[in-house]
Amino acid sequence: MFKEFIFPHSVLFYLVVVNVVTFFIYGIDKRKAMHGKWRISEISLFAWAIIGGSIGAWMGMYLWHHKTCHKKFTYGIPLLLIVQIVLAYCILK
Repeated sequence: MFKEFIFPHSVLFYLVVVNVVTFFIYGIDKRKAMHGKWRISEISLFAWAIIGGSIGAWMGMYLWHHKTCHKKFTYGIPLLLIVQIVLAYCILK
């Protein structure tokens, strides 16, 4: 019973934190791009989305107007988000 109570809350906490971090990482990369500074690699941006930050990545892309012209991001991040939603549904069902 204890595991059933803790697991959803810890997963929710993890997802909130990873999405907030991902959102700001996209913002930081956009700022660096605008100032011609060292950038965060695209692999790292995708990795943050893959580990659960796909909502933050999608929101960051469109709020910061970052990576919205790159097809691998405009199609990849929403597709990843859909896959993660389906996986979560299957796990919770």
